[in-house]
Amino acid sequence: MTTDTRFIYDPATAVDPLGDAEREAEKAIKHNRAKVGSGRPSSLLYTYGPGAIMDLPQFTIMPTGLDDWDRIWRRRDNPQEIRAPRLRDVVAKLLRSRDVRLRPHPNQPKKISFSTEGNDLGVPARIFPQWMRCTGCDMLGSLSQFAYTNTHPFRTDLACFEHAKCTGRAGNRGRKPVRRIAVPARYLLACVDGHLDEFPYDEWVHHWSPCPNAEFPALKMVDRTAGKGASAVIGCESCGARRPMNEAQGEAGRGKLPGCRGRHPHLDAFEPSGCRKETRLMLVGASNLWFPATQSIIVMPESQQETTGDLAVRIRTVLGDRLAKYADDLDTLRDVLEGKPGSPPDLATIPDDKLAQAVAAALAPGESDEELDRWREDWDPVDLLVPEWQYLLKDPLGLRHEDETSGLTLSRRERDPSLRPQVTRVLAVERLRKVNALVGFTRIDDMDRVGDLSRLVPLARAERPAWTVATEDRGEGVFLQLDESAVAEWEAMVEHDPVWIAHREAHRRNFERRSSETAKPVDHSTRLRPPRYWLVHTFAHVLIREMAMKCGYSAASLSERLYAWPETDSRPAAAGLLICTTASDSDGTLGGLVQLSEPERLERVVSGALYRAQRCSSDPICAMRTPQDAEDFLHGAACHCCAMASETSCERANRFLDRRFLVDLPGSGIGFFGRVD
Repeated sequence: MTTDTRFIYDPATAVDPLGDAEREAEKAIKHNRAKVGSGRPSSLLYTYGPGAIMDLPQFTIMPTGLDDWDRIWRRRDNPQEIRAPRLRDVVAKLLRSRDVRLRPHPNQPKKISFSTEGNDLGVPARIFPQWMRCTGCDMLGSLSQFAYTNTHPFRTDLACFEHAKCTGRAGNRGRKPVRRIAVPARYLLACVDGHLDEFPYDEWVHHWSPCPNAEFPALKMVDRTAGKGASAVIGCESCGARRPMNEAQGEAGRGKLPGCRGRHPHLDAFEPSGCRKETRLMLVGASNLWFPATQSIIVMPESQQETTGDLAVRIRTVLGDRLAKYADDLDTLRDVLEGKPGSPPDLATIPDDKLAQAVAAALAPGESDEELDRWREDWDPVDLLVPEWQYLLKDPLGLRHEDETSGLTLSRRERDPSLRPQVTRVLAVERLRKVNALVGFTRIDDMDRVGDLSRLVPLARAERPAWTVATEDRGEGVFLQLDESAVAEWEAMVEHDPVWIAHREAHRRNFERRSSETAKPVDHSTRLRPPRYWLVHTFAHVLIREMAMKCGYSAASLSERLYAWPETDSRPAAAGLLICTTASDSDGTLGGLVQLSEPERLERVVSGALYRAQRCSSDPICAMRTPQDAEDFLHGAACHCCAMASETSCERANRFLDRRFLVDLPGSGIGFFGRVD
């Protein structure tokens, strides 16, 4: 075992599937090492990232920490990187790693389906949980008690674990043993600090005492009512003990569970000082088992500061401690950097003065831990949106104005005379690039409910990781800007309306009831989005519904990016939105969405969206929905029949929505757009 300042782990148990295959090949041992699962980059970032549990046809796996990914990337002399200096700077501070880089998932496209290039790239994963149950005889055992079968290289769905000598359930003991598929035992233990562990079935059934009849007792999991919670019964064949799993459920069951051991299975490590927090019973497929913490940007033209900072990071990463040796000799510095993995690709075209600035920035000391702590306490994710908003306020230089570095292509659209006057400006975003980075994850509670960065579970054992996983999406969109003076006047009026007061109180109740047990004291009002956000958010949702019927993309393929905040000392007020569609595994999209930015088409889309927003098949119940005392839902006149969107479209999980802020509904006259005929 190895102990560092953060974790206890055993390097001998590292996940290295390609290394294992090569060592077995040297010994002339033949095994089918075909990959048994695949996923799109977006799903591997938002649903099945490191530490999550991914369902395969016959068993479940957990993508490992980034330490194991390094063994995959080392098979390439120059690993791919995603260039997004503005996002990289924020990720570096969140991870406390000055020179962190953004890398895609290890993957290489194949020229034809049966070619072999890229077979040495992939996301390493381990079987988890490693307790399995035989579907033929209910035997419950560890992974080593079952045989792995994977003989068909092109039928990954046939890969499975089998009980090689299953004799069936009670009453069939005389039958000939046969092979039966084993499935994962679906119970786990988790704690609010993000630790996850196997359920201790042996100790559970014997009430935390050893079995009186056997050192390694034979266990069974009898489950005849699957899908009804913790309905299984654990039995010991050696001594006859039985104990149902429903004893571990709920508040009463927590007192019967063991304390947390501080295990991180994706890192194959334990906390050095343990954890001992209260554990909770979890199911393998639980939706609150893994919440990703991501940050994203729309890549805009880079400022001089961003360009210099990115160049400084590249130089410092390549040269390390040798940088000071060449800092005063730029010609030698260029020669040393030339051709090195990670070096700037256009080094010869960089003027000496810019290179000297980058070298000086690279030599400058980094921020101290105390400075990073203060930054993390004060940082608001809205800061990532401000540069985007400021750039989108500028008129592009003609039609299809393209920035060569970012690829962002914009066109100004004229307003149709019939377009609502509250919409003051329209841009066609004909090409865009969106970069998303994973900085950690939480369990049980979603981090955005509390904003406590200390709860993030790390993605790697290293205290300052060298890189993190990111995705790069390309697509198109439509940008709408609202009249700021009209929004400010409307917002001042709404803040005193009973509907807004009710939402504010509901948010307070929601925050106090659902915030994490590990969260620091936080003022709930700092987490409540202002009225203009509710307005822009609801407007975006009804536009997505209307656009989906006309652009050729499904509503789930469209997403929102909201710019809605009041003026502060550090940033100007914003009121606008970008509806876009992006794809992470193609060069872009088809143009159907951006065509809706044409004046006549957009006017019909906006008018149709607002008109439909006045009516809901659940009215009057939906139109009059207002949270009362004891209720803590974070939406008003909005439901899946009128304004809510799929989880792929909404950045706030359908919270902060109310059609009454958008249009006048019966009994309410606070709609920003008023009555729509």
